[in-house]
Amino acid sequence: MLHRKIYQLYNDGQEVWIFLRDQQRWLERASITDIEGDLVTVRYETEEEDEICAWEEMVRLDSIGAVTRKLAAVPKGDVDPLVSEDCPEAEQIRKPYPDANSD
Repeated sequence: MLHRKIYQLYNDGQEVWIFLRDQQRWLERASITDIEGDLVTVRYETEEEDEICAWEEMVRLDSIGAVTRKLAAVPKGDVDPLVSEDCPEAEQIRKPYPDANSD
């Protein structure tokens, strides 16, 4: 089941967070770049002091304990979210025509 989900995320090209249970650590904001047999190649970046490092690791499928992905993001602070009236007219959902029997 996990193998199929990882393969689906690989095909979608989605950014994922992967927990490596044998190392007890998370790979954050990673991209799955290749799957070959039970080896998954993952690319991610870390920020150390004043530099950003790019990493590519090959991990065994059975060492992956969890895979998560971001579904949505909401800004923090005093920001009013957009409501349907604020959307461009072309994107607004139209109400169905009034029912003739509703009068």
